[in-house]
Amino acid sequence: MKLYPVKLLTITCEILAQQNIIDILSKHEITGYTTYEVNGNGSRGLRGQGFKNEKNAKIEIILREEKLQDVVEEVSRTLFANFAIILYVSDVGVLRTEKF
Repeated sequence: MKLYPVKLLTITCEILAQQNIIDILSKHEITGYTTYEVNGNGSRGLRGQGFKNEKNAKIEIILREEKLQDVVEEVSRTLFANFAIILYVSDVGVLRTEKF
């Protein structure tokens, strides 16, 4: 079994930023992602316990490194100032590279 290296981009954000991020992914022709509704505690306090617009979302995207930089730059440039967002990248291996 051979694993092929790709990147896992994980973005945790307030739920109000989720559609903006999905729009950025679409703009960069990235159609595969997984979203979760999550809660937790951080620099802006406990999140995810109250009203719908106070919840957090987690978006996971597996993508090739060539697309990663443009997506990360656009998310940081257009959304970091207005939304609570944590973004990190991991190295992962996949079996089916044609999916990414």
